[in-house]
Amino acid sequence: MPRPGFVLDVDKSTPPTLFWHGEGFRLEKLPADRSRVIYAPEPHEAIDDVDGAIRTALLHPIDMDPLPSLLFPGMKLTIAFDDVSLPLPKMRRPDLRQRIIEQVLTMAAEAGVDDVHIIAALALHRRMHEFELRHALGDRVYDAFEPRGLLYQHDAEDPDNLAFLGTTELGEEIEINKRAAESDLLVYVNINLVAMDGGWKSTATGLASYRSLRHHHNPTTMEASHSFMDQHASELHKSNWRMGKVMREHGPKIFQIETTLNTDTFPQPFDFLSKREWEWTAKDRALYLGTATSLAKTPPRLARKIFHSIESPHQMTSVQAGEVEAVHRVTTENVYAQQLVEVDGQTDILTMGIPYICPYNVHSIMNPILVMCTGLGYFFNLYRGKPLVREGGVVILTHPTTNEFHPVHHPSYIDFFEEVLADTRDPHVMSQQWERQYAEDDWYRHLYRTTHAYHGVHPFYMWYWGSHGMKHVGKVIIVGGDAATVRKLGFTPASTMNDALEIASDTVGRSPTITHIKTPPLMIADVK
Repeated sequence: MPRPGFVLDVDKSTPPTLFWHGEGFRLEKLPADRSRVIYAPEPHEAIDDVDGAIRTALLHPIDMDPLPSLLFPGMKLTIAFDDVSLPLPKMRRPDLRQRIIEQVLTMAAEAGVDDVHIIAALALHRRMHEFELRHALGDRVYDAFEPRGLLYQHDAEDPDNLAFLGTTELGEEIEINKRAAESDLLVYVNINLVAMDGGWKSTATGLASYRSLRHHHNPTTMEASHSFMDQHASELHKSNWRMGKVMREHGPKIFQIETTLNTDTFPQPFDFLSKREWEWTAKDRALYLGTATSLAKTPPRLARKIFHSIESPHQMTSVQAGEVEAVHRVTTENVYAQQLVEVDGQTDILTMGIPYICPYNVHSIMNPILVMCTGLGYFFNLYRGKPLVREGGVVILTHPTTNEFHPVHHPSYIDFFEEVLADTRDPHVMSQQWERQYAEDDWYRHLYRTTHAYHGVHPFYMWYWGSHGMKHVGKVIIVGGDAATVRKLGFTPASTMNDALEIASDTVGRSPTITHIKTPPLMIADVK
């Protein structure tokens, strides 16, 4: 039986704790008797017969008829799938999206369906590279559909290929991909890496335009979302669910397919990263020392390439299909079963090691905006109930945080960092004074539509994503980051963890409680 998550109370005999530090690591000795470390649950058992489980889900869906009975000659069938932003790291081939879509296509062929389109649900994310599409879908699907223009990527800025479905009772506009909206059946293939993923967020966000997304990707909604990992406490999700109600009434019939993964995150020789430090063997310690020493001597660009080449061994623990909300309820239960760790009370200081990857820098650079978003948007929100850190407390991140951006993937981020942050760090002010200029800029639109650039408005969304965390805490400190870059973000730089704790004492006193959330592997702290 895999062991559940564990909260370690640090004492004088506790070995140093491993912290991620971008494309590297740090070992930190946390103060005894007032520190604790939260470890993720061990990986749950994977499903042995993955293809058999997928077929069973398609033939015995939840609150819908079996998929073959929904297919008929002459129909319009559209298959949409999650983009390169998950899973993290990318999974070993064959990817679950390939395995599912191949079975859906087989059933469609048997039913005589010949009008089939496959769409990457990008929202305002960058277009996937060919090698990324081949990894997700497999060569056979790619070669059969892409040359004929039947495999393509959602374009949220193509007015001729968007369809307006209506508004919610709160005036939120729903505009989604036209082909998907006009289909007789829309099959959505989702990989649920965390509880935030899936449900109506798949279609109402992934296939939407800026006209729709602005209703929930804004500072007011984000600040009121008290954990993206708890649908019922997240205004982001409530907005998507209201949009889903309109889509159910005026949009296509949707057959939702959702999968969950275990937390088997790193392959050898990096599997020591998932272990608890006091259980490291002599081999693990040698691997850590060798890896850390080598990475310290490796140019950042090469280290980045090494890490982004990792293919994770995480495996499927469940697959369910059918009606969107019914499917998502089961999915969420399965995610919680794997990731929840019960934690007693909040802490004065929350420490987090920020790794080399987040959903928005796959095969790319973790720029300063994404460091902020990963720490205060994603890791801060890995809770259910209450935030791990008390209101007015301190968050300490470890990351190099250099002033470096990918010029192809993140062009508007560069201007956001230099122009917008020079004017304001207040998400409400930048939303009112700057967002529209970036969202409607013709050059950013051109880059989004024709290259591999994130949409012009995307850095604003990343800043908003961390707005609840920024509003909640009293200070943010980054250890080991470039001082000028850290200050540009509005945070405080520190050279060492001890320096950071000394700086934090001005906010939380001389003997604060400290909690380190050791992730990845992913977890959700169930704070009581």
